[in-house]
Amino acid sequence: MPPSCCGYLSQYTHHHLVVFLLTFFSYVLLHASRKTFSNVKVSILAQWTPSIENGSASAYSPGETWEDNRLFADKEQATLFLGALDSIFLFSYAVGLYLSGVIGDRVNLRYLLCFGLCGSAAVEFVFGTLTEWLKFYNVYLYCGLWVLNGLLQSAVWPCVVAVMGNWFGKTGRGFVFGLWSACASVGNILGAFLASSVLKYGYEYAFLVTSVVQFAGGVVVFFGLLTSPKEVGLCLESETGLSPVETDTDSHRPLMSDEEDDAEVEVYGRPYHSVTQPDEPLEEPPKAIGFCQAFCLPGVLPYSLAYACLKLVNYSFFFWLPFYLSNNYGWKEAEADRLSVWYDVGGIIGGTVQGLISDFMGKRSPVLAVSLALAMGALVGYSRSPNDQLINAALLATTGFFIGGPSNMISSAIAADLGRQDALRGSQEALATVTGIVDGTGSIGAAGGQYLVSLIESRLGWTHVFYFFVVMTAGSIVFITPLLIKEVRAMWRDRHALQRQL
Repeated sequence: MPPSCCGYLSQYTHHHLVVFLLTFFSYVLLHASRKTFSNVKVSILAQWTPSIENGSASAYSPGETWEDNRLFADKEQATLFLGALDSIFLFSYAVGLYLSGVIGDRVNLRYLLCFGLCGSAAVEFVFGTLTEWLKFYNVYLYCGLWVLNGLLQSAVWPCVVAVMGNWFGKTGRGFVFGLWSACASVGNILGAFLASSVLKYGYEYAFLVTSVVQFAGGVVVFFGLLTSPKEVGLCLESETGLSPVETDTDSHRPLMSDEEDDAEVEVYGRPYHSVTQPDEPLEEPPKAIGFCQAFCLPGVLPYSLAYACLKLVNYSFFFWLPFYLSNNYGWKEAEADRLSVWYDVGGIIGGTVQGLISDFMGKRSPVLAVSLALAMGALVGYSRSPNDQLINAALLATTGFFIGGPSNMISSAIAADLGRQDALRGSQEALATVTGIVDGTGSIGAAGGQYLVSLIESRLGWTHVFYFFVVMTAGSIVFITPLLIKEVRAMWRDRHALQRQL
């Protein structure tokens, strides 16, 4: 029988809480700054097109000569370039995920994580703030900066998932990671409110605020994060399901004194042992698994392909939802930004609830399949939403529950399951690599999708964009079907075995 929620919580110490919060808020800040670009697209569009194409241009920067600042001749060209920037970011992000996942299993996770956070913050400041202050607009500069930003941001997710996997074992992983994976949605909400609060001063200040906060968060993480229980000289007992990963021998030296090396220490009433035992030979640190080996692990390829389809839909909402609400319904940009957070609210609830259900079932794919099937209906329903903010918010939250929930599960709890499976045969250094593969493949799908969204919208309209989302969601179900059949058969075998025992 799966343990209760109280049982989940009772096994953790204050170290777990600190790690949970630091990794959670590090990705919150990263996603808040990433969300800024989608929140200010209407303002950027106004700045990059001449006033004859944009009648509201004077509302953004009165008294300026708009023809001198224009980057594109009309709104359609500018919209296609915004979609191209989204694709450029996601393609470079995908490539970076493959690389950073492999690197993360070989270097200190804290160094790589902080490098990604602080470096990305600096690039976003240059992209959104410095270029506007200098009135310097250049297509090639924007593309180059967004490629660099994608590579730097890709270092963060594999690191935070690996750190969480080091501290939190398989017991209750669906619930813990489902709750923790709300970090992206919370970041979207924070980014939307930060951007809308300063947008009246200019979109460059939205980039300024989020990049400064993100840089400060990177500094805090550098000095406060413990990447493994071994960094405090502890090795958790087996009932927690933890199997700490050692990634850097210099950073994992025990902080306990030599006199305590062979002693059992009680922390919050629970037994821990120091890492080194004088009566036992020292174990060699596990070797990192190769990239191709990680790709061939059971379940990695089907979940990666399913996530490619699902992340395309999820990130299309992420990048285009405020733009869609503002252009399709005529709502003000700040109103559209605030309304878009309901999608993330649904994703937060969906990831937590569905993760908890999967823990009690002991299976992930049946929960995913049911949620994705319902997501197809939710997408069709949302595409027919009337021009009413209350109804739109309710439909948006429902769609986020069934789309964002499975997306959060695959990228966090399921990635951790895949990186800790029995097929590794003693190699513990696979979690960051597997996470990078799953999220990287998802980002490739999302990257191709962003340009397609702008292309379909310009040629056929938003209704056909939602039909495209339905097809991609169905594709996710197709890719996890073999795993679904396998797990359903296992559930029936377990049920029949239990009935025979009774």
